[in-house]
Amino acid sequence: MVTASDRAVVGFSLSGGQAHDAPEGIALLSEISRAEEQKYLLMDRAYEGENVRVAAVEMGFVPVVPPKRNRKDPWGYDKERYKRRNEIERYFLRLKRFRRIFTRYDKLDILFCGFIYVVMICDAVL
Repeated sequence: MVTASDRAVVGFSLSGGQAHDAPEGIALLSEISRAEEQKYLLMDRAYEGENVRVAAVEMGFVPVVPPKRNRKDPWGYDKERYKRRNEIERYFLRLKRFRRIFTRYDKLDILFCGFIYVVMICDAVL
Protein backbone atom coordinates (compact mmCIF):
# COMPACT_ATOMS: atom_id res chain seq x y z
CA MET A 1 0.00 0.00 0.00
CA VAL A 2 1.24 3.47 -0.88
CA THR A 3 -0.18 6.22 1.31
CA ALA A 4 0.23 9.98 1.10
CA SER A 5 -0.61 10.51 4.76
CA ASP A 6 -2.43 8.86 7.63
CA ARG A 7 -5.73 9.63 5.83
CA ALA A 8 -5.04 9.21 2.09
CA VAL A 9 -4.12 6.16 0.03
CA VAL A 10 -2.39 6.51 -3.31
CA GLY A 11 -2.64 2.86 -4.33
CA PHE A 12 -2.58 -0.72 -3.12
CA SER A 13 -2.34 -4.24 -4.43
CA LEU A 14 -2.77 -7.70 -2.99
CA SER A 15 -0.16 -10.42 -3.08
CA GLY A 16 0.08 -13.92 -1.76
CA GLY A 17 0.96 -14.46 1.87
CA GLN A 18 4.19 -16.21 0.93
CA ALA A 19 5.26 -13.47 -1.52
CA HIS A 20 7.78 -10.80 -0.60
CA ASP A 21 6.59 -7.18 -0.52
CA ALA A 22 9.40 -5.70 -2.61
CA PRO A 23 8.19 -6.81 -6.09
CA GLU A 24 4.71 -5.48 -5.30
CA GLY A 25 6.28 -2.24 -4.10
CA ILE A 26 8.12 -1.78 -7.38
CA ALA A 27 4.92 -2.47 -9.32
CA LEU A 28 3.03 0.09 -7.23
CA LEU A 29 5.76 2.68 -7.75
CA SER A 30 5.52 2.24 -11.50
CA GLU A 31 1.75 2.81 -11.40
CA ILE A 32 1.71 6.06 -9.41
CA SER A 33 2.65 9.48 -10.68
CA ARG A 34 4.79 11.81 -8.63
CA ALA A 35 3.60 15.34 -7.98
CA GLU A 36 6.16 18.12 -7.78
CA GLU A 37 5.75 18.58 -4.02
CA GLN A 38 6.24 14.86 -3.37
CA LYS A 39 9.96 14.49 -2.97
CA TYR A 40 10.55 11.90 -0.27
CA LEU A 41 9.45 8.28 -0.22
CA LEU A 42 9.32 6.79 3.28
CA MET A 43 9.73 3.04 3.12
CA ASP A 44 9.86 0.15 5.55
CA ARG A 45 12.99 -1.97 5.88
CA ALA A 46 11.27 -4.66 3.80
CA TYR A 47 11.77 -2.33 0.82
CA GLU A 48 15.42 -1.47 1.48
CA GLY A 49 16.74 -3.63 -1.34
CA GLU A 50 18.88 -2.08 -4.03
CA ASN A 51 16.31 -2.61 -6.79
CA VAL A 52 13.50 -0.84 -4.91
CA ARG A 53 15.68 2.12 -4.01
CA VAL A 54 16.95 2.44 -7.59
CA ALA A 55 13.37 2.35 -8.90
CA ALA A 56 12.41 5.11 -6.44
CA VAL A 57 15.34 7.28 -7.51
CA GLU A 58 14.49 6.75 -11.20
CA MET A 59 10.99 8.05 -10.50
CA GLY A 60 12.42 11.18 -8.89
CA PHE A 61 11.88 10.28 -5.24
CA VAL A 62 14.44 10.47 -2.48
CA PRO A 63 14.13 7.11 -0.68
CA VAL A 64 14.13 7.37 3.10
CA VAL A 65 14.73 3.89 4.40
CA PRO A 66 17.17 2.63 7.00
CA PRO A 67 19.55 -0.12 5.96
CA LYS A 68 19.23 -3.51 7.57
CA ARG A 69 21.60 -4.01 10.45
CA ASN A 70 23.60 -6.69 8.66
CA ARG A 71 24.43 -4.53 5.59
CA LYS A 72 28.13 -4.44 4.80
CA ASP A 73 28.03 -0.90 3.43
CA PRO A 74 25.09 0.92 5.04
CA TRP A 75 23.94 4.27 3.68
CA GLY A 76 22.85 7.38 5.49
CA TYR A 77 19.22 8.41 5.71
CA ASP A 78 17.20 11.23 7.24
CA LYS A 79 16.31 9.85 10.67
CA GLU A 80 14.00 12.74 11.56
CA ARG A 81 12.01 12.33 8.35
CA TYR A 82 11.85 8.56 8.86
CA LYS A 83 10.13 9.12 12.21
CA ARG A 84 7.11 10.38 10.24
CA ARG A 85 6.55 6.83 8.98
CA ASN A 86 4.27 6.35 11.98
CA GLU A 87 1.62 8.25 9.99
CA ILE A 88 1.58 5.37 7.53
CA GLU A 89 1.32 2.84 10.33
CA ARG A 90 -1.62 4.80 11.75
CA TYR A 91 -3.44 4.33 8.46
CA PHE A 92 -2.99 0.58 8.72
CA LEU A 93 -4.37 0.72 12.26
CA ARG A 94 -7.43 2.54 10.93
CA LEU A 95 -7.97 -0.23 8.40
CA LYS A 96 -7.55 -2.93 11.03
CA ARG A 97 -10.31 -1.43 13.16
CA PHE A 98 -12.64 -3.28 10.83
CA ARG A 99 -12.69 -6.89 11.95
CA ARG A 100 -13.46 -8.18 8.48
CA ILE A 101 -10.12 -6.85 7.19
CA PHE A 102 -7.74 -7.99 9.89
CA THR A 103 -9.27 -11.47 10.08
CA ARG A 104 -9.57 -11.80 6.28
CA TYR A 105 -13.03 -13.42 6.26
CA ASP A 106 -13.39 -13.00 2.50
CA LYS A 107 -11.95 -15.86 0.49
CA LEU A 108 -12.04 -14.09 -2.88
CA ASP A 109 -9.55 -11.28 -3.55
CA ILE A 110 -12.16 -9.16 -5.32
CA LEU A 111 -14.42 -9.17 -2.26
CA PHE A 112 -11.51 -8.35 0.05
CA CYS A 113 -10.42 -5.47 -2.20
CA GLY A 114 -13.99 -4.23 -2.38
CA PHE A 115 -14.25 -4.08 1.38
CA ILE A 116 -10.91 -2.25 1.59
CA TYR A 117 -12.31 0.34 -0.82
CA VAL A 118 -15.43 0.71 1.32
CA VAL A 119 -13.31 1.21 4.43
CA MET A 120 -11.13 3.78 2.69
CA ILE A 121 -14.22 5.72 1.59
CA CYS A 122 -15.77 5.57 5.06
CA ASP A 123 -12.49 6.63 6.65
CA ALA A 124 -12.14 9.59 4.27
CA VAL A 125 -15.66 10.78 5.12
CA LEU A 126 -15.22 10.56 8.89
